[in-house]
Amino acid sequence: MPFLLLFSILAVAALVTSFISGILGMAGGMILMGILLAVLPVPAAMMLHGITQLASNAWRAWLWRTSVDWRVFRGYAYGTIVALAFFVAVQILVSKPAALIILGLTPFVGLALPESLKLNVERRGHSFACGLICQGLNLTAGVSGPILDVFFVRSAMGRHAVVATKALTQSLSHTVKIAYFGGIAATAAGSNVHVGIAATMVVLAFVGTTLSRSVLEKMNDTSFRLWTKWTVLSLGVVYLASGALLLAEA
Repeated sequence: MPFLLLFSILAVAALVTSFISGILGMAGGMILMGILLAVLPVPAAMMLHGITQLASNAWRAWLWRTSVDWRVFRGYAYGTIVALAFFVAVQILVSKPAALIILGLTPFVGLALPESLKLNVERRGHSFACGLICQGLNLTAGVSGPILDVFFVRSAMGRHAVVATKALTQSLSHTVKIAYFGGIAATAAGSNVHVGIAATMVVLAFVGTTLSRSVLEKMNDTSFRLWTKWTVLSLGVVYLASGALLLAEA
């Protein structure tokens, strides 16, 4: 693909997906991951996704910093550390079709979880489990938003606290992902990330996130949760179909 075309696609993707994530607290990362997997090798896609999403999430966490639930974040961080230790030990790298299929399955797995599990990030131990599971997904499919949302949906947190706390947990997850896949990309041919593209996507992630703030303020908690649910389910269908198509063509 010509460099200018690739640059244009990724620049627009960074702006639009950070705007979506700024409103829903998720979904934008799923869209961006799908676009990156379509045009880049897996290690490069994971790294560039991590860089862009780190910028978007870190800026969103800063904008809503007074709403962060620090107890939830600490538990998530402990789970993330355990997951990283496991992946460093086994050095897992999934194929592109597998990454798309896992990406597509995550919202449906979240929806299919039985009511008896009653996942709630505010309950004791659940934030640790959230960090463990979500970081595992981040290092295989590249995103964990749909499962992350399952842990938040039953909490009593308002939309501002949900968006702020999710943003901080995802900032940590993407930092870990950049470090993990950076090591893999260093030894994989054709997996380097172009500095100019990365820098442009970071700037546009800041812009998209900032623009989304006024939209979030106008939403209520009910519409916020409804839009989040149907957006990620629709994306799940698209990625499942894409992954299955790639497997069929292999």
